[in-house]
Amino acid sequence: MEEELLQRQMPHSLEAEQAVLGSMLIDSRCVAEVVGLVRPDDFFLQQNREIYETIYTMFNFSETIDPVTVLEKLKTQGLAGEKTPAYLMQLMEITPTAANVAQYANIVHDRAMLRSLATAAGEIRETVFAGVGTPAEILESAEKKIYALRSGNTGESLQHIGVVMVGVFDRLDELSRSDQAFPGISTGLKDLDKKINGLNKSDLVLIAGRPGMGKSSIGLNIALTAAKTTHKTVAIFNLEMSREQLAMRLLSNESFVDSQKLVTGKLTEEDWNKIGIASTALSQTDIRIDDNPSISVAEMNAKCRRLPDLGLVVIDYLQLMTSAGTGQTSNNANRVQVVSDISRALKIMAKELNVPVICLSQLSRANESRTDKRPMLSDLRESGAIEQDADEVLFLYRDDYYHPDTPEKNVAEIIVAKNRHGETGTVKVQWLPQFTTFADREWRHSEG
Repeated sequence: MEEELLQRQMPHSLEAEQAVLGSMLIDSRCVAEVVGLVRPDDFFLQQNREIYETIYTMFNFSETIDPVTVLEKLKTQGLAGEKTPAYLMQLMEITPTAANVAQYANIVHDRAMLRSLATAAGEIRETVFAGVGTPAEILESAEKKIYALRSGNTGESLQHIGVVMVGVFDRLDELSRSDQAFPGISTGLKDLDKKINGLNKSDLVLIAGRPGMGKSSIGLNIALTAAKTTHKTVAIFNLEMSREQLAMRLLSNESFVDSQKLVTGKLTEEDWNKIGIASTALSQTDIRIDDNPSISVAEMNAKCRRLPDLGLVVIDYLQLMTSAGTGQTSNNANRVQVVSDISRALKIMAKELNVPVICLSQLSRANESRTDKRPMLSDLRESGAIEQDADEVLFLYRDDYYHPDTPEKNVAEIIVAKNRHGETGTVKVQWLPQFTTFADREWRHSEG
């Protein structure tokens, strides 16, 4: 029985753990390399974990790291015993060479992942036998656990500020080396990028407007720009149009062939050439299209988790989605509550996937009764908590839609009504109806 218990011990490598610590004590230059590969929780033996946490903290505060300073720090933290000095000496003696520290760190990390996998498998098994919840909910919970392991987030939500700081400095370093004027993914509209600092990871961006304002068009514009500039996967969930209609829109957008010509098929030889070039360019992007009209957030989340190198998610549009929990549209339930649940689930999805999620939304008719038809945040009220959940709220408004004689023909206003990354305000862009697309305003070139 004892032999069986020993065999079932959680995966770990004591030698690799000791070699990682020994390498850092021998050569403090190893610390920076190890910090990016191993977290304190990856160490199986508590004594090793405590020594690593101490070195980790010292590294965060730029303190000198050697056997003497580490021992002193362990003493001040009450973690050193009589045998600690001898153990630190032993760690250095048994380390073959500090040059192989990355390999040792990878072994420690891999064993920790296997332990986490074993824990997750045990929790999934318990959930199955407990029989609490529907099979779909249990599957969703299981997928989340496995995805958390794959993305390196083991579900430990309480994190030491020192660990967070390492991530912050990595991000600042990445930004300082970038020649881009803003941190996020470009929308393809320069003035809008400046205003909202691009599309940032884990953000929920709501683009709202009345029917006919160009919500779907701007969603596709951004998706296409992101796919071409980042070379990452872009997922489009369109609950209103079929895949073919959507592809047709993208083709018109990319080729600058009048969308009406594409619908009727009345194409010139030049149009065919343009379409051929555009089609090749589109095929080289990794845009994935889903046109399931009754998809829920849980299903979207599950599909997105399986996509390699995901960069952006675009959803068209919010009010057509089914309830996040059941996947059923609820006739009796308060629709306001359902939409609120969906918006909350979308924000959680953006955080889990760590990519920007753009959700398009219809607005109520409240603006129609006002003299100034420009949308306001209060027009979102019927959608419950969506204003709170979204990081950015953008409204689309075209004055020529309501006033055909306006001097600003084919000019669209993107009203930034909420912005967690900067200021609010209005950005004017050009609306090109024949290609159902938006572009930076032409007058900027002449007016400088």
